[in-house]
Amino acid sequence: MSSLTDEKTDWLRESDPALRWQVERDLLGLPENTWQATRALVETEGVGAAILARQDADGQWAGGAYFPSREFDGAGASARDWDAQPWIATTWALKDLRDLGLDAAALSGTAEKLAANCVWEFEDRPYWGGEIDVCINGFTLATGAWLGADVSAIAAWFPEHRLADGGWNCEAEEGDSVRSSFHSTLNAVVEMLAYETLTGDGALRAARHAGEEYLLERRLLRRLSTGELVAPWVTDFIAPSRWQYSALAALDHFRRVAEFEGTEPDPRLAEAVESVRAARQPDGTWLQGDSLPGAVWIDIDVLPGEPSKWLTLIGARVLDWWDAAQPAG
Repeated sequence: MSSLTDEKTDWLRESDPALRWQVERDLLGLPENTWQATRALVETEGVGAAILARQDADGQWAGGAYFPSREFDGAGASARDWDAQPWIATTWALKDLRDLGLDAAALSGTAEKLAANCVWEFEDRPYWGGEIDVCINGFTLATGAWLGADVSAIAAWFPEHRLADGGWNCEAEEGDSVRSSFHSTLNAVVEMLAYETLTGDGALRAARHAGEEYLLERRLLRRLSTGELVAPWVTDFIAPSRWQYSALAALDHFRRVAEFEGTEPDPRLAEAVESVRAARQPDGTWLQGDSLPGAVWIDIDVLPGEPSKWLTLIGARVLDWWDAAQPAG
């Protein structure tokens, strides 16, 4: 059962079905038929339905793969900052829908439409063949597996492009870095786990474990060379996290790994767990951090500084998982 009070659990359940089904499954432990019935509502209600409704006839969103097309006039989208990275094109819309729990059956035919109509802004590469950016390839690997596309070329890309220190960096392909990035490495391992979960193909497990070890060696927080906090963003918890790393997002990944592989929490996660515990407000909630600006189809969570239902869900399930595994007394 959840460590949240009944009042706060009720507060979480009075929400979008995309969040509510996860509360029912992860915090309340309700029967599968109950939370699956709530999950099915993602297609017809709330943020999931709003994003789904914006799909173009050719299978894309906003006419582009990673960015809106030049012809897109912004209709239907809103933003705190129109000059920032937009979150409305195909890759981001599909990632949001997958993360929200939409059944892939609601997107029947989309994989084929994207194969025919969608190319990357980089060199006009075919969509399901992937790009050169590790985060983009991670998102596309997992989304392709979800939709039933052939993403074998992307799967083969990950072991070949892992850096010597164990992880990945989106700047490596341009020759700008030979060191792994917290952001890129977390995005890679999260989506490789999703790929394995969806397909049952464990071919990337060794590469994923190497990336996870890169983060564990640094306790999810610190530079290996100096022991210093890697940057303020490691404890700036935001929802949705998009591509940005945080200790909370990393812990939620390691929670999923433990559940999938049947393992206990690694002791090296302890400091990161305490950073999450320290961010919990006296009323049991977590506040939205400095969330990323940019065009969206619909706001998934609250503005910075406000109590976040998404972060409260994630923070509570991470602490519940960790605390349940600790020795009594």
